[in-house]
Amino acid sequence: MTDPIPTVHALGESAITLSWGSTVSLELNARVHRAAARILAADLPAIVDVVPAYAALTVFYDPLHTDFPEMADRLHQLAVAATEPGAPASAPIEHDIPVVYDGPDLEEVARQTGLKVSEVVHRHTAREYRVYLLGFVPGFAYLGELDPALVVPRHGSPRKRIPAGSVAIAGSQTAIYPLDTPGGWHLIGRTSVSVFDPARDPAALLRPGDLVRFVAEVP
Repeated sequence: MTDPIPTVHALGESAITLSWGSTVSLELNARVHRAAARILAADLPAIVDVVPAYAALTVFYDPLHTDFPEMADRLHQLAVAATEPGAPASAPIEHDIPVVYDGPDLEEVARQTGLKVSEVVHRHTAREYRVYLLGFVPGFAYLGELDPALVVPRHGSPRKRIPAGSVAIAGSQTAIYPLDTPGGWHLIGRTSVSVFDPARDPAALLRPGDLVRFVAEVP
């Protein structure tokens, strides 16, 4: 069992990272999100931003309003309280994302996994995925965990341009490309849902801790 007590260390002069280890798992990531929610709910005036990752949480703060020892102690108390047995957890936002499964790598994924194309689609839509974190480009949500039967490595050479809305898999995760960008994931489908719109508030549709389910759509 992973130790629920996070380690705390400074990240420069205005940020603190709380770490629960280095393992990527749904259970550990849930602890991170519970701690992030508790810290945000505390509404500490010195906090500027709270950024969850797989097994860590970085809090940016204004050093003119507090110092490292005081902020580190307060954050540690909040994080431990949030991850203790029986601690209340906020309900995640759930998203149903329609997908047309006609991606250029769909048949290659089927070949690598030894599954029929229809089985690849079925397994991808059969699970509910948690947003581990946002990264890479604005609005890019790392979703897990993928069905083990669908795990394939990234492409050896990334594409120079992947269209926004492409639904992809790589390793044990899946994602939706929010913008036209380079990328090395396997493209299995596309969605018309905009997961990042700078004119929207918030601009990113998916937030850390949200739950996502993909729904097969007829083109």
